[in-house]
Amino acid sequence: MRSVGVEEELLLVDPSSGEPRAASGTVLASTPDDSTLEKELHREQLEIATRPRTLIEDLAAEVWRWRGEAAHRARRAGTELVALATSPLPVVPSLSVDERYQRLEEEFGRTAQEQLACGCHIHVSVDSDDEGVAVLDRIRPWLPTLLALSANSPFWQGTDTRYSSYRSRVWGRWPSSGPVEPFGSAENYHRRVQEMLATGTLIDEGMIYFDARLSRHYPTVEIRVADVCLQSDDTVLLAALTRGLVETAARAWRAGEPPDPAGIGLLRLATWRAGRSGLSGRLVHPLTWTPAPAEAVVRALLDHVSEALEDTGDLGFAKERLDTLMGRGNGARIQREELHRTGDLRSVVEECVRRTTL
Repeated sequence: MRSVGVEEELLLVDPSSGEPRAASGTVLASTPDDSTLEKELHREQLEIATRPRTLIEDLAAEVWRWRGEAAHRARRAGTELVALATSPLPVVPSLSVDERYQRLEEEFGRTAQEQLACGCHIHVSVDSDDEGVAVLDRIRPWLPTLLALSANSPFWQGTDTRYSSYRSRVWGRWPSSGPVEPFGSAENYHRRVQEMLATGTLIDEGMIYFDARLSRHYPTVEIRVADVCLQSDDTVLLAALTRGLVETAARAWRAGEPPDPAGIGLLRLATWRAGRSGLSGRLVHPLTWTPAPAEAVVRALLDHVSEALEDTGDLGFAKERLDTLMGRGNGARIQREELHRTGDLRSVVEECVRRTTL
């Protein structure tokens, strides 16, 4: 069974105002050496990471544990932890003290300065780079659906953006972000990366910001398209579906099935639509490349990976959690409903703080 691990970026906010607070240094100063809490691009962020797990219930326990640990340490530092992909309230972010981050700011200016956006990165183990690239080539049409499920960033600088995932729009400002064409082989993948680095535009290989890529440090594919999910249950659901996607793609490769030849243009449109609509409107169906209700697209994803989920024992879990998510709504819907109920973005942040460690 393939292992799966999760990295989540989260915000630190003021307990009274709900505004992001530059407190990661204070939080991390009291963190033990064996902790998986780490700094991020801005001091208003923290990152947590699980270990690779094969049983989905073990992954769920780790996500819940590390969110709780991070929230506890945040409160000791006088802040609150919240799983929001963008801040609902206005903020002027402050860059973390780090040579690499300083280089990013110098080279990319406002793109780096304004990049206070929190994603969820899911690592799934692969046997080789060849298998990994075969997987990347075959999961491309389904990545926008993962974005729609996770969408958790409707607000930016105190206003409703009309998007479900505005983080995906902010992240898209990086020159190396987004969907890619099929690579065909590991050799072609690595050649493409070296060609990009040779342009001198990127400061290092860490800036290969594809929606999904080979990990530089682990024998995994890293799927990076999603917003950080508001609730940990949704993170674990996303991880289960992603592992199902990876396994389904690997089986198709071994069976000699070619990847969908859809180009970057179609994929960019599907990704834009997923960021705009989330689960509240129509998406681009990855089997027909035509508009379809979000419910139909999500159910098509579940059907696509159902055999792989059944083999790992996760199918019942995925069906149950998916029904819950579709009924309750993703983070974007919850945030908007809270604003409609209270008329106060501070209340939105407060409610999201509560849900972060459920």
